[in-house]
Amino acid sequence: MVGAGPVGLLLGRELHRRGVDTEILERRGDPGGGSRAIGVHAPVLAALEASGITERLLASAVRVRRGEARSGSRLLGSVRFDRLRIRFPFVATLPQSATEAALTGDGPIVRRGTAVTGVRRDGDRMRVLSRGADGERETPARIVVVASGSAGRELAYRPGAVRVRSYADRYLMADTAVAVDDPTAIVRLERGGVLESFPLPGARRRYVAWDAHPDDDRTGARLDRLRRVLSGAGEGDAASRLVSASGFRVRRVVVARMRRGALVVVGDAAHEVSPIGGQGMNLGLLDAATLAPLLAAWVRAGAPPEQALARWERRRVASARTAAALASMNTALGRPLGPRADAARRAALRAVLAPPTGMLFAHAYAMGLDRDA
Repeated sequence: MVGAGPVGLLLGRELHRRGVDTEILERRGDPGGGSRAIGVHAPVLAALEASGITERLLASAVRVRRGEARSGSRLLGSVRFDRLRIRFPFVATLPQSATEAALTGDGPIVRRGTAVTGVRRDGDRMRVLSRGADGERETPARIVVVASGSAGRELAYRPGAVRVRSYADRYLMADTAVAVDDPTAIVRLERGGVLESFPLPGARRRYVAWDAHPDDDRTGARLDRLRRVLSGAGEGDAASRLVSASGFRVRRVVVARMRRGALVVVGDAAHEVSPIGGQGMNLGLLDAATLAPLLAAWVRAGAPPEQALARWERRRVASARTAAALASMNTALGRPLGPRADAARRAALRAVLAPPTGMLFAHAYAMGLDRDA
């Protein structure tokens, strides 16, 4: 296994639980800190319940049962996850480091500080080339899974073989303490661009805002811009508590094939979607949860279950395309608009979020459109 992010940790743990000898190689020397992906959706919680992981995730997570779309002081509509007829009618939010901690402990050993430099086919087996503190190494493997994120995509695909669509949009992001601990997700659609706000454990919130001046990437300039956005939206207390802000751009990648023989690609290495909408990590976790039993059957039988793997690949690619389309819509929806277009956007959202279409909207944002939901 290449990569010890949430997707690699989950797949390694699930294979280990099924008695499959697994090794995870990770270039980072220490587990990743910070808080990147923060939302775990209902299909993932359901898929991981039998393994006990869901209970560990929910022990420290905020259960977001409701989201609101606002413009200024006006409520445009609500997204009610708690009215969906599903096992977990909420989004569980927690820092990615906490998600990784919940996935660690019962899995295989992670060889950290080891960068994988190549993957080669050797007859009916694979060989993994790596470089670490003990020098260069070549490891034989029956199956290799690349779960290393976009940085490891070149291990499985030739340069230029995967189409990458980069968006011009740039966003500012920060987590900070808040005075009022409210478990409601809020999306503010203003003429100057979107401002999203999600609750986190410990009376904290994640803020994501469209960035009007992305070319000035100085640390202090990013922080000042996000403070101005928050203050303009009536979030003066949060603005005063900010100590740093990061910036990011978004890309869209969905590969046509996730498997070639004994080489399988999952997570962001196979499909990279805008974090606006929060489904990227969840796509990868569902990749892993649904792939684990197939790989275990492969190892036990000594031969790949070709039909089941082909079906898995079709479902996961189709799910990634759906999530990417939804993320593209979210990105377009959150851009700055002129007065007339902004008024049209508000009217359209009020109509979409009203019954009965509001439940369809909640279903889509709860990953109900995923083929493995």
